[in-house]
Amino acid sequence: MNLLGLPPAALQQFFVSLGEKPFRASQVLKWVHQLGVDDFQAMTNLSKGLRTQLAETAEVHTPEVVAEQQGEDGTRKWLLRLDSGNSIETVFIPEQGRGTLCVSSQVGCALNCTFCATGAQGFNRNLTAAEIIGQLWSASRQLGGVRARAITNVVLMGMGEPLLNFDNVVKAMRLMLDDLAYGLSWRRVTLSTAGMVPAIDRLREECPVNLAVSLHAPNDELRDMLVPLNRKYPLEMLLDACRRYTHADARRRITFEYVMLDGINDSLTHARQLIRMLQGVPAKINLIPFNPFPGTQYRRSPQEVIDRFRDVLLGAGLMTVTRKTRGDDIAAACGQLAGQVADRSKRHLRRLQAAT
Repeated sequence: MNLLGLPPAALQQFFVSLGEKPFRASQVLKWVHQLGVDDFQAMTNLSKGLRTQLAETAEVHTPEVVAEQQGEDGTRKWLLRLDSGNSIETVFIPEQGRGTLCVSSQVGCALNCTFCATGAQGFNRNLTAAEIIGQLWSASRQLGGVRARAITNVVLMGMGEPLLNFDNVVKAMRLMLDDLAYGLSWRRVTLSTAGMVPAIDRLREECPVNLAVSLHAPNDELRDMLVPLNRKYPLEMLLDACRRYTHADARRRITFEYVMLDGINDSLTHARQLIRMLQGVPAKINLIPFNPFPGTQYRRSPQEVIDRFRDVLLGAGLMTVTRKTRGDDIAAACGQLAGQVADRSKRHLRRLQAAT
């Protein structure tokens, strides 16, 4: 039993199954997540008998860090090898007064958004809860431990669509939020989705963290091309789900991510369509300069085009910021994560055949 990915209630049940008191879960949570300890013999407030029993029946097993890169701006990217032989990528972005960890939720991605390097790799499988929280565990150790507070925010914006791995993602997020583990506020945990409408409603009920939506287009025709999931859950359906998500809490806003693609979605007409579409939705818009990757057909919008687009949105009263590109010199910027994926979907082969 890998204890790393067990949320508090499940960990209590595990100890009860061993004939132990439920409070043992609190002790082990602190050792594992707050202190970064993976050796049961080092957990000195447990009895020797329990430590021996844990060593025989359980483990604290994390993905293996096999490579690290650091960008000129201080961004750090780790390549983590999984037991299956695949590898994923995790990114730490330091800023003044905060540090954000970008976490992956799948090996590759099944959604095939056309502007994303992860989608081009194809898809292999969902990550387990232990593999998701293991990214935070490993990064925390690399950055001085949880108590050093280098990581203040976590975003599930790495490889994969988090809501297609709902159960494991929620288990991991509950550990992120638990005071005996990482103790993050819901305001500091953000889940990004391409628009899995039923799962958005389920997330609102089970673990309502900050929600970001990969929007990227102000009309269905264009979004069908950029985000194929839109054909199943079109914009009207998606925006209704966003309104429901914020309805019970006036403090919540949806962050809409909008990658700026030269000549594709960056005209003033697109900006005005976006304004009309988001009326009545508590929204914040992140404009993301496109980050190129090998084989892409897209180009980044010129800075003056991005600025003009932003100014139109601001003039209409929409909270809008242009995301600063971080880590692009080590392929760690938004949309560039690729890892090493044994593609069960055969998508990369189809793309190669189409290119030739």
